[in-house]
Formats: sequence, C-alpha cells, structure tokens
Amino acid sequence: MSLAVAIQMDAIEGIDIDADSTFALALEAQRRGHALYHYLPSAMSFRQGRVVARAQPLEVRRQAGDFATLGAPEMLDLAALDVVLMRQDPPFDMTYITTTHLLEHIHPETLVVNDPVEVRNAPEKLFVTHFDDVMPPTLISADVAEIKDFRAEHKDIILKPLFGNGGIGVFHVGPDDENLNALLEMFAAGSREPIMVQLYLPEVRAGDKRIILIDGRAAGAVNRVPMAGEARSNLHVGGRAERSSLTKREQEICKAIGPSLKDRGMIFVGIDVIGDYLTEINVTSPTGIQEIDRFDEVSLEADIWDAIEASHSATRSSRGAD
Repeated sequence: MSLAVAIQMDAIEGIDIDADSTFALALEAQRRGHALYHYLPSAMSFRQGRVVARAQPLEVRRQAGDFATLGAPEMLDLAALDVVLMRQDPPFDMTYITTTHLLEHIHPETLVVNDPVEVRNAPEKLFVTHFDDVMPPTLISADVAEIKDFRAEHKDIILKPLFGNGGIGVFHVGPDDENLNALLEMFAAGSREPIMVQLYLPEVRAGDKRIILIDGRAAGAVNRVPMAGEARSNLHVGGRAERSSLTKREQEICKAIGPSLKDRGMIFVGIDVIGDYLTEINVTSPTGIQEIDRFDEVSLEADIWDAIEASHSATRSSRGAD
C-alpha cells in the first residue's frame, strides 16, 4: 500500500538527523514506498473551499550533510493526499492554532497525525490538568498573590510559560529566592497569558523521563538527566540521554491516560514523567524516538507507521461501508 504523505514541518535543512523524530518517520515512510512531500506551515492556504500547500517532493537518506533532496515546488491539494504529518515545532501560538483549523477541513478523509481538532484542544501544559491524580501540585494563574501563596505553601517551585517549549523560560525558584517578583514581571511583560507553576520535584536530578505512546500504548522510554547546575533536562540544553525502562508507577500513568489519547486520535504522543508525577503531555511534535531506538534496538518509527496505516485503512473501510 503506497501512500501520498505530506510532512508539515519547519525547514528541513536545519534538523539533526541523529535526533530528529520527523526525519526517522520520513525514512521509514520512504522505506515502505510512500511518496513524500515537504511544506512549511506558512506555505499552506485556504482557497475557495480547498486547503492547498506549496510543497516539494522529498527524498531522504541517512547521510550527514546530504540527507534530503527537495524537488520543484508544486501546489498540492491536501485533500487529495492520504496522510499529513503535522510536525512543526511549537510554540503553540495563533499561527500553530490556525494550521489546525485549516487541516480540520481535510481530516479524517486525509488522515492528519495527530488529529488537528484534538491537538488544538490539548496544549501540552493544559492537557495534563485533566489527569489530576497523576500530576504534581500545579497552579495556572496570572495572579501574583496566588502565585506567591503557592510558593509559600510548597516552598520550591518551577515557573513555566504556558505555551512554551524546549525548556525555554523555565525557572526553578526556591523559598527564599529574591528573583520571584522580577520573574513575574518578566512573564507579564512578555505575554498576557497565565503561567504554569508547579511543585519543584527534586527527583529531576535523577532524570526527566520521556515516554512514547503509540495509539495509546506505552512503546518505550528514555531518561533525560540535567547537566550539573541546570534545572532543565531537555537534551538541546545539555541534558544527557540514558537508557530506561518503565517503572510500575509509570505503567500506571500510561494506562490512566492511554485510552483518552487513543479516543482522541492521538497516534504519536510523548509524555514527561518526573518521579511519580506526569508533568507534560506532548501532542504537537513529540521527540525521543531515535534515542529509544538506539538504546532498546527497536524501531518506534515502524510502530508509528503501522498505527498510521491501520488508521488510514480503517477510515477508508468505514467510508466504503457508508
């Protein structure tokens, strides 16, 4: 079964082919004989009832410095394709949200991964609040007095921009840290959005675990250990990847959230767990599959494509039955 697949992502020229999950997905799709196209989110348009994109045919190879060949640009009617992978990086801003509205016009006849309506309804740091029994003490607010009360109660806290990504703008604030007012002023000056405040989990020194769920099932995990003197464990800010398996508590967390993810059409999801707590659910452009592949000698991208193809076939069969 050869599919026509478009990848909506940022510029492919700047990716790290040894870490980028989208690259691994593209390689696997090509191995299966699927035709690939690449386009930027800014190249998508809504025109007289059609969702189109100025896209380029794409070929990929695992060769440093020469890993992608893009063909001549052409205007694609996205409704004529089989699959669109929505893989641009956050921030989850109005530009991102607009792409979900446009892709909603073609899904599920053209399978969009992940479901654009559900992605729009599930920003990473807000979606986790629907699973209160597995998340750490959390406050989402722009009220300075409320934030100060939260610190007074919990002492050590973490401040995060509500729609940020990659560990940018994340701060550890202790009980006597005199920078809290200045940080809140900085957040207020940069955005009108509330901020996320959570109990600081000292277990992060042992690692922040990224767990990949495919169609609602836990498929693998990698531990990300922060460098000395750093509260963030993100790999691109110096975190170190370590092989990891799932603890009993992590399996419980996955079982608690997995059915909801599957019901929402979330085929490829990455969750973050520190100690016994779920801290984020990443549905926009999850990463981590290449690190898990290397540690566990598996191919998560193959498992993801198995799930995508099964969903595509089920959609086509359902339409045929109608």
